[in-house]
Formats: sequence, C-alpha cells, structure tokens
Amino acid sequence: MRTITLIGKEGCHLCDVARGVIEHVLAELPDEAADRIQLEEKSILEDAALHQQWAEKIPVVMIDDDLHAYWRVNPERLRAAVEDATRPEGATL
Repeated sequence: MRTITLIGKEGCHLCDVARGVIEHVLAELPDEAADRIQLEEKSILEDAALHQQWAEKIPVVMIDDDLHAYWRVNPERLRAAVEDATRPEGATL
C-alpha cells in the first residue's frame, strides 16, 4: 500500500486545487493500481511540527514519506510518480 499525503489547511485555495488534481489522477488509475493507494490529509493547523516545517509551502504532497511537490501539483508529474509507485515489483514499462 502506498500513501499520498496532502498537507494543507482549511480555506487554502491552492490546497483545494491540489486535492482536485490528486483526486483526478487517482480516478484515472486502473482499479488494481488505485486499490494500492491511500489518500490522507493533514492540517498544519492541527500539528505544530507540520506547521513549522511546511506553513510557507502548502499545499505539500508527499508520496509515502517522500516530498513530491509543494505550492502547485503538476498532474502529469503526479500521474507518472503514482504509476511508478503502484507498479508491481519486478514489472517494467
């Protein structure tokens, strides 16, 4: 299971846009790949450590624990990263 984490806050327009991009990319995945992705959201308003680290860069998108993007999410880049992350072990292009 892979996790995409959106770090942001309520009322953040760019966070809403990023959420839409993530949801659109996930909706386009084949079911077997989508089943291997978990989407979670974290708020900088509810976590002091996240606020300190990311307040000036939200929205932040992490794939597993690796930084994927901040401020703006490119759908093509996210799609490629998600497809790579959900590719079965040993599979090649």
